[in-house]
Amino acid sequence: MTTLQNQKLSERFEVAFNQIHAWLQRNIVEERSDKFTDLLRSGFPRHSIIRKYYHDLKMFARLRNSIVHDKVELGFYIAEPHEAVVDKIEMIAELLLEPKAAYSIASKPVFYYYENAKLKDVLTVIQKKSVSLFPIYDENGFKWLLTAEEIIGWFANHLTGNSIVIDEVEVRQLYSQKRDRLVEFVSKDIDIFEVEEIFEQYHLKNQKLEAVIITETGEQQQKPLAIVTSWDLVEIDAIE
Repeated sequence: MTTLQNQKLSERFEVAFNQIHAWLQRNIVEERSDKFTDLLRSGFPRHSIIRKYYHDLKMFARLRNSIVHDKVELGFYIAEPHEAVVDKIEMIAELLLEPKAAYSIASKPVFYYYENAKLKDVLTVIQKKSVSLFPIYDENGFKWLLTAEEIIGWFANHLTGNSIVIDEVEVRQLYSQKRDRLVEFVSKDIDIFEVEEIFEQYHLKNQKLEAVIITETGEQQQKPLAIVTSWDLVEIDAIE
């Protein structure tokens, strides 16, 4: 490989490294240090992409130090990044700078109901689609979130003998203020890292965010397009 080619690889590496460093500085705001490795350490529990590429990123930091500090003359580096390494750091930088929309990992379609809907209709969807979360609406928009867990609890509390008659049971009858689920609404343009941060903010407050509901512009009155749960965030680890 020629010196010119080596120089180009080193420059590409530095550009991608600086892009990642800048992203960390913008997004790991709770870390007072601007040091790359400190930002990585603080971001590790918050962002799955950092967890996924943590060891690569630490290696990149060591290589970057060698490239910058061991440069002995103009255009000559003692440490040279291999092309495969440059390709990988550029790929990670692209994932951070051009993140996929949260809609791409969200569960869809969303099965939502109005409060006067029959419980038996919800049960049919659970049986056929294995869905466990159901946004409930009235004429003004979103009201509350019904879960399969709550349906099971309702059955347990209303079992008479060995049977339950549900033909006329409406969804509204399952609402319990004691079990109000925390839900956030976001627009369809939000990216996966922004949604991840929303879940993390609730976690830091020791609160469980049940779901993030995606609508056209993030309004509760709008039709739900998709729904993101903490389980959906696992899909981020598969994105490469």
